[in-house]
Amino acid sequence: MTQPRYDVAGIGNAIVDVLARTEDDVLARLDVPKGAMMLIDEPRAEAIYAAMAQTVEMSGGSAANTIVGCGMLGLKPAFIGKVRDDALGTSFAHGMTAAGVHFPTARANEGPATARCYILVTADGERTMNTYLGAAQNLTPADVDAETIAASGITYLEGYLWDPPEAKKAFLRAAEIAHGAGRKVALTLSDSFCVDRYRDEFLGLIRAKTVDIVFANESELKSLYQTADFATALDALRADAGIAVVTRSEQGAICAEGASLVSAPAYPVDRVVDTTGAGDLFAAGFLSGHARGLGHEMSLRLGALCAAEIISHMGARPEANLKALAAESGFQL
Repeated sequence: MTQPRYDVAGIGNAIVDVLARTEDDVLARLDVPKGAMMLIDEPRAEAIYAAMAQTVEMSGGSAANTIVGCGMLGLKPAFIGKVRDDALGTSFAHGMTAAGVHFPTARANEGPATARCYILVTADGERTMNTYLGAAQNLTPADVDAETIAASGITYLEGYLWDPPEAKKAFLRAAEIAHGAGRKVALTLSDSFCVDRYRDEFLGLIRAKTVDIVFANESELKSLYQTADFATALDALRADAGIAVVTRSEQGAICAEGASLVSAPAYPVDRVVDTTGAGDLFAAGFLSGHARGLGHEMSLRLGALCAAEIISHMGARPEANLKALAAESGFQL
């Protein structure tokens, strides 16, 4: 097996994030569940946008955020995701390439517009996401650049993109290429609502070893195994997954591989401003540690550091120099 040209390649929804602070009564008026990620159509998107106050726009999408974070930590990253050849699509592509991410996916010249996610952030830092998937859901196996996947040490798949049938085929194609080249495949479960929709399929991917590393938060894990007991759910995931990484907000994170179980605490933050992207940047930190062979505990700690940075400000892209921040905290990257 040759050395990878890219350390991590992400496949996910290519989305432009539109963020605004809001109040709980606005969420109630819009009838959106606080803390959830809801898929919406274009008319609903327009209604939510009209209710938003001053907004901040930036390239986003869960796996894309993770991949940019990996790049900021010094890895060589790549990303596959579909945008339309429109203004937002151009903005997204520019944002990725400017971050040093290899982005080989051709833009669509017809069909729905580039995806956008309207993120409403309340005073407690909780984010409620309303996503118009647009062009992102039109990813197909033909968009999977085989050369990029085969040359990537880890292919990281976003559970949010499991909705469209063609995207499922793209995932499976990417996993086949990655394993055929002797590489690893990781999956993030993304959201408990996503798990509710595709529980059996996600379990099938894990048990069939289509994925080698599984990322989940506590609510996603409990949803996956339909239990309110964390220990029961964790034991089940340990039995099914090769490497299981579970985040627990302020209680830190856990990584299990076989009989090994290690944990790391959450990094303290002065104030939680916005939890958007916390899981994405945690994954970036863990993957960056894992790709360098730092071991599970140090990888968890690096993930926790990155998550702490992202929740200290608005938006899902780091404002601090992550590599410098890691060095200050004693990581050898």
